[in-house]
Amino acid sequence: MISSFIWSPDEGGREVKGMLDFAELVSRPDHVVWIDMSQPTDEESYILTHDFKFHPLAIEDVLTEMSRPKVDDYEDYIFVVFVVASGRPGGEDELPFKEIGLFLTKNCVITVHFQPLRVIDTVFQRLHRDERFISRGADFFFHTLMDHLADSYYDTLRIIEHETDIIEDEVFENPDREIVKRIFSVRRDVLQVKRTIAPLREIVAQFMRAKFSLIGERTAIYFSDIHDHLARLSDEADEHRDALNSSLEVYYSDVSTRTNEIMKFLTIFTAIFLPPTFITGLYGMNLHYIPGINWKYSFIFFWVITVVIVAGLLFFFRKRKWI
Repeated sequence: MISSFIWSPDEGGREVKGMLDFAELVSRPDHVVWIDMSQPTDEESYILTHDFKFHPLAIEDVLTEMSRPKVDDYEDYIFVVFVVASGRPGGEDELPFKEIGLFLTKNCVITVHFQPLRVIDTVFQRLHRDERFISRGADFFFHTLMDHLADSYYDTLRIIEHETDIIEDEVFENPDREIVKRIFSVRRDVLQVKRTIAPLREIVAQFMRAKFSLIGERTAIYFSDIHDHLARLSDEADEHRDALNSSLEVYYSDVSTRTNEIMKFLTIFTAIFLPPTFITGLYGMNLHYIPGINWKYSFIFFWVITVVIVAGLLFFFRKRKWI
């Protein structure tokens, strides 16, 4: 499906659905056009070759849906592959990412994606309320799109932050093996987000340095704001990763403490019952001449000695604060 937003000084902005003569439309220097191609058919994808004559390698990258974040300068146009996170972090599967290809020409921006993107709908709604973002030129609108795409990571990190807070509470209240799985799942998603943001920062830095002829100097300044957003996102990801690592250390520390408590109990239990076991074993030997074996109070005497020894050991352990 193709949705276009066309702006001109005389007519203002309007949204148009479906196929148009895009080659003729973008030939008008006073027009600024945004063409969004969502899940395009083969016929719709053909306009990339026929109307805009983009390089086959760029078209291949945008149609295969397997490209990493990148930026290519073809002099007459710029091609960017941007990646946004989608889905809910913390699941058993890896956090899915959605690719979107962006083409910037002198007065046109083309976006191509094969999965629905809520941020695209948000930009369309914003354009209907305020046309300044597209009336200031294609390069400035290109910046606006990238700004919204970068900000979409905030939603993902808010969910990760919420999951991290829950994990931090549960690791103290009810630590179990399930909490470890959740820690590793969320931490995996945090690392994925951080690995994805890193190349995006480099892409934006190139625009910030006014490296491309299609990006005006006034617009290049605005890309520094996107770069700051991505840097802040990367720092937040680091904070969440550190918090999850701390939670994991707390869990293992708790497990170690409980193990030590169990071992201490078993050791004390063994130490207490070792003397009675020794006495019982001693007088249980099959010998005829054992002192006191024929004494009628020997059984009572045995229990008195046993109780005294056990009580003495308990007093000793408590005085040493072992129990």
